[in-house]
Parts: sequence; C-alpha cells; structure tokens
Amino acid sequence: MASAAEQLAANVNWSAFSKADELKKRIWFTLGALIVYRLGTYIPLPGIDPEAFANSFLGKSQGVLELFNMFAGGAVQRMAIFALNIMPYISASIIIQLLTSVIPSLEAIKKEGESGQKLLNQYTRYLTVVLAAFQAYGMAVGLEGQTGVVTDPGWFFRISTVLTLMGGTMFLMWLGEQITSRGIGNGSSLIIFAGIVAAFPSAIANTLELGRQGAISTGLILAVIVMSIVVVAFIVFMERAQRRLLITYPKRQHGNRVYEGQTSFLPLKLNTSGVIPPIFASSLLLLPTTIANFSQNAAPSGFLGTVAQLLGHGRPLYMMLYVALIVFFAFFYTAIVFNPVDTADNLKKHGGFIPGIRPGERTAQYIDQVLMRVTVIGAAYLAVICLIPELLISQAGMPFYFGGTSLLIVVSVTMDTVAQIHGHLQAHQYEGLVRKAKLRGRKK
Repeated sequence: MASAAEQLAANVNWSAFSKADELKKRIWFTLGALIVYRLGTYIPLPGIDPEAFANSFLGKSQGVLELFNMFAGGAVQRMAIFALNIMPYISASIIIQLLTSVIPSLEAIKKEGESGQKLLNQYTRYLTVVLAAFQAYGMAVGLEGQTGVVTDPGWFFRISTVLTLMGGTMFLMWLGEQITSRGIGNGSSLIIFAGIVAAFPSAIANTLELGRQGAISTGLILAVIVMSIVVVAFIVFMERAQRRLLITYPKRQHGNRVYEGQTSFLPLKLNTSGVIPPIFASSLLLLPTTIANFSQNAAPSGFLGTVAQLLGHGRPLYMMLYVALIVFFAFFYTAIVFNPVDTADNLKKHGGFIPGIRPGERTAQYIDQVLMRVTVIGAAYLAVICLIPELLISQAGMPFYFGGTSLLIVVSVTMDTVAQIHGHLQAHQYEGLVRKAKLRGRKK
C-alpha cells in the first residue's frame, strides 16, 4: 500500500496545485500562524533579565527543562511569553482521555458523538487553564530563586508571570485550533513540530563546528547523516505498518433487494501509542536531574545528586529504565486508547465478524490477543529508535536535538500533513471532474 507522499508524487497532477486556491489559502494561513508563534518565542517575560536567565539556564539544562525547551523551540531558554508552549493543553488532553476510560460519566459523554466531543473539549480547555496556572506559578517561584534574574521579586511579579504565561498557552491553544480548522494539519502537533524544526539548523551548525574543531571526526558525522536517513525511513515504515484483521459481512436482504456479502479490514497499527511513551519516559527520568539542579541545598554528593548522576544520559541504569518505561507506557496507553470490547460490540451490531471467531466476547479476546502481540513489536520499535540517539548523545557528544522523540514527532507530523495535502488535492481534482461532467451534460 503506497503512502500518502508516494500517492501525492505519482497520482497528483502538480499543475492542479496552482489551481487549488482553497489549499493555497490553507497553507498560507498555516505558515502565517506558525510565524506568529515563532515571533512570540522571542518576546521575554516582563520583569526578568533575559541574559542572566540564559546564563543560569545553560548550567541547569540537563533535565526536564531541556526537553520542554526543545518542544518550545528555545522559548524556555529565553523565558519568553510562550515558555509553557502548548504542553499544558497536551497534558490536559491526555488526562481527559485517561479519565474517560475510568469515569463512567465521561465515557458516556464520549459516546454521545459530536456533542459529547465538544463537551470533552471544553473540559480540556478548563483543565488547561488550571495546569497552565499551576506551572506558571512554579516557574515564577523558581525564577525568583535565581540570583539576578528577577528585577523586582514579589507578588506583583508572580501574578504578572502567571497571567502572561497562562495567556500565552491559551493563545497557542486557540492558534492550534485555528490551524486545524482553517489550515493544514493538526494545529497542536504543528506548533510542537515548528519548535523542534526551528532548532535543527543551529544543531546541525554546532555539529559541523565540532567537526571543524576536531571534537567529532568527519567519519562520525557522515555516519550520523546516513543513520538519520535510515532511521527516518524506518520510522516511516513502522508508522505505516498495520496488522489487518479480515472482517466479513454476510449477505443481507432488505425488502426485495439482496445485498451481497462484503469483506473489509480492521487495521491495528503497530505503534498505537504514538510518541506518548518516549515523552513520558523522558520526563520521569529527567525529573530527578531537574530537582537536583534547582535545589539550593542539594550538593552533588547528596542523594539527589547521586540519583541525577546515575540517571545521566548514556548511563546503564538510565538506559534500562528508559526502555522499561517506554515498554510500560506503550502497553498502558494502547490499552487506554483502544478498547477491544467496544470494537467487538460495534462489529456485532453491524453484522460483521472475523472468520472462525464467534462474535461478541470471543472476538474481543481475539482482537486483544492480536493487539498485545502487535504492541510488543511497536514497543520494541520505540525503544530502538530512542536508544540509538541516546547512545550517540552520551558516547559521541551529539546535540540533544537528534533525539529519538524529536525524530518521531517530526516524521509523524510530516506524514500527517502530507496526507492532508494529498486529500485536499484529490478533493479539488474530484470537484473539477464533477464540474466538467455537469458542463458536458448541459451541452448535450
């Protein structure tokens, strides 16, 4: 089965692209929105010294802040108004999604269709405000603890910081929704994508500079380039990989009409959990390092300092825990987002069944067994993709932006955006064919 990019290159007449005015408007709107977002990452918070914070950040960036700084496109290092980025909204979405599988009332709302989804989206926005306010207040207190960073510490600074950071997050949430409805691709994913990609040129330049200075050999740089191409191709292959279950619909009769039996497929992705497992695993493992760096009382020989050293990039304990957490979250999140019982019930309601499997409970058990086996492969794939860059980071001193999580996000968002562009072009060509057919019919 060809990917959206291959179909786009092979089947679409590129001359039709210039005629697709609606698609061009959507692309320009998306680019304009992303430019606004990037400009906001350079506007510093009021009441702080950006240079003093940047110097302080460079000495304490080996933790969760480094991961968030990557997602925010450097906004954390500059302590900009978009320092929280859209991460509170992503966290709120994940929390609401988890709660829908635990709380029966939320699960009932989810099953109400479009109206229920709108209500859940509203709950997500409310939770985003709470999370953003909590994180912003923590940042304000942390900034006041840094020497020379805040010009006038106090409650006025804390309140203004909370309002500014919270407002930045809410603006990005609104901007992401606008991109989704009026642009191309998923708005929230594209905002994170833009933050990661914006740092690629500087990361590549730093790598080449290390090669020029002799810190990294030319052969290693070429090997990393080849490895990156291979890894990207592997990610594309695995993200498109599916385990298809054959679904059969028997012959049906409605009145005097007899409908022949049909067959279809139930696709089970190898990586159902997406990029959630690496992000959660990285956040948990980097948390002790962050606490140790920002704790004024913790010495390097203290408990937190020892834990931070053991959980440093490339350390054996870090690698083992990283793989274990990725595997755990892969199975956990897959169990949350995919319910075999609901899938089996829907098949039974529509008269579909898997050949050789009794409808109902047996079908749910069979789907669950297949899903577990598929998830084993998906979890192993995520572990390999994330471990290879970690080894390069620790052993060869490569930039952090070549991490597996960043590559997964960039490739996944690119594939989704290309698929949407392909869909819009096909819709435009289909509309053109319909118009031509109508004009020919009128002439006749």
